[in-house]
Amino acid sequence: MGLFGNIGRKKEQAAQAQPSPAPSPEAPEAAPAPKPKRRRRGPSVSTIIMLVLILGGAAIIAYPTFADWWNSYHQSRAIATYVSAIEDADPAALQAMMDEAHAYNKALLSKPNRFTLSDAEEAEYKRTLDPTGQGIMGYVQVTRLHINYPIYHSVDEAILQVAIGHIEGTSLPVGGPSTHAAISGHRGLPSAKLFTDLDKMVEGDTFTITVLKDTLTYEVDQIRIVEPSDMSNLSIDDGKDYVTLVTCTPYGVNTHRLLVRGHRIANITGMAVIPAEAVQIPNYVAVPAVAVPMLFAYLVGALLYYRFKDKGYDRDKVMEELNELKDADHE
Repeated sequence: MGLFGNIGRKKEQAAQAQPSPAPSPEAPEAAPAPKPKRRRRGPSVSTIIMLVLILGGAAIIAYPTFADWWNSYHQSRAIATYVSAIEDADPAALQAMMDEAHAYNKALLSKPNRFTLSDAEEAEYKRTLDPTGQGIMGYVQVTRLHINYPIYHSVDEAILQVAIGHIEGTSLPVGGPSTHAAISGHRGLPSAKLFTDLDKMVEGDTFTITVLKDTLTYEVDQIRIVEPSDMSNLSIDDGKDYVTLVTCTPYGVNTHRLLVRGHRIANITGMAVIPAEAVQIPNYVAVPAVAVPMLFAYLVGALLYYRFKDKGYDRDKVMEELNELKDADHE
């Protein structure tokens, strides 16, 4: 123990006596690896689907309102053009047109089957009471229901898609004893409101018909629902002055016809819309037409903002995206 112990102590002392090796100069720290450049990713599939759904939904909601506004605008312009043409027309020519219309109505009284027109009779019908050459004989207004549409000759489908048609075989709507005019309009069209609200009329309501320079007022006295082929309620009664508004019913089914008849009364002051107001779009059309596109634009803008706004301050989100990029590179 003594010998080996002495040897061990001498080795320890020799080791302690040796100078410590000079520290090697420190190597410069390696520069940090450059951070991967953040790539902006395009919109995800879910974002695209959401945008398509929002766009489709907004289009479906906005179409009926916008289409009705568009149709109302053009029909109001047609009325304004009609009124302007009448104001510029020769008074003698207008009187001749009115006399011809009254003569036409008188001739109907002696026709056994006035709802069936020959080619010659149809040509005469379309030529009568057409001051502008556009087929417009006048216009109808129901102030309470915001109805304000031109009346065209005949009830051809092309006419009924955008306006109101006069039923051939009934009196021309110029008034007078022993006359019964009937005008027809669709309801429930996605592109135009037309007579959609006609079922809201009640007895005692009034409406006006304007032809040339004459405005005639009628008060509702009878409302009937009949079969499409039943024309008995459009008969001409001796000495009576009637106008009947016709549309399809029930709404969306259209198996029957709603007839709203009015008899002539004295004009009510201020009831008819003046020509300058005829081209104005009612608020119930204008407000949704403006509000719906604005709401859609706001929703799309909000979605895009929150989807693509700068996410640099969201550290967790940045790290998550960097890890996704790293995993994608490994793959």
